[in-house]
Amino acid sequence: MTKAWNVLFVGAGRMAEAVIAGLVRENRDVFNQISVTNQSNKEKLQYLQHTYGIQPVTDWLKAVQQSDMIVLAAPPQAHEQLLQTMKPVLRGQLVITVAAGIDTDYLEFLLPKGTPACWIMPNTAAQVGMSMSTYSCGAHVTAEHRIYIEALLEAVGPSEELSQQLVHDMTAVTGSAPAFIYYVAEALKDAAVSYGISEEQALRLVTQMLKGSAAMLEAGHDPKDLMEQVASPGGSTAEGLEVLETYDTAARFRQAVEAANNHAKGGGKS
Repeated sequence: MTKAWNVLFVGAGRMAEAVIAGLVRENRDVFNQISVTNQSNKEKLQYLQHTYGIQPVTDWLKAVQQSDMIVLAAPPQAHEQLLQTMKPVLRGQLVITVAAGIDTDYLEFLLPKGTPACWIMPNTAAQVGMSMSTYSCGAHVTAEHRIYIEALLEAVGPSEELSQQLVHDMTAVTGSAPAFIYYVAEALKDAAVSYGISEEQALRLVTQMLKGSAAMLEAGHDPKDLMEQVASPGGSTAEGLEVLETYDTAARFRQAVEAANNHAKGGGKS
């Protein structure tokens, strides 16, 4: 039987809470004590304790020594100091980061030789168990470690293991792009409101439209084929698509992906 592991979250922000909520919700046998610490926001620690029944800690280095898995949920720029501070007390624990740009090469460079390391990139849909996460494992991750990595990821949604470089490249597509979709949703909501319906009605209409569109994609239909199904030649939808093509909207999205990826690749590395 798999030994239940103790997990420490270093950082108590939205992503940490989303993953913690998933672990508690799924009640997985592979995890035992879930602990969390952060730098200064003690009220957030108390909230997490009250909401999820987990253990807040103040002596985080002692907690590192008592944990089997350490999940770094701090900003990218905080990682160098965190890793250097942790290094003397690590004895083979699995170290995972959820920070953009902090890959396994970077972790292994700053951690003791032989430390198992993993980089996971969930998105904010982890809050509702619907994240599409990508992840990459370091050189010292074993089959046993993967049991716990996969259980952690499954608690927040489906995942895909990729090479380290591809996790970098997909950061914007799976991690940042939800914000791009929300940008589109906000624009469509505002357009609907301009015709006289309430914001609540507009948001409900747009939300259901997005859910239906996602369901069609999930059913295996190709996006281009779906567009052609909706946009009959000479029809009203085709007129709308022509406006998007006039402004080369697809190229703008590619530029947005590239900009997000370029910024993430430098995250926290000094």
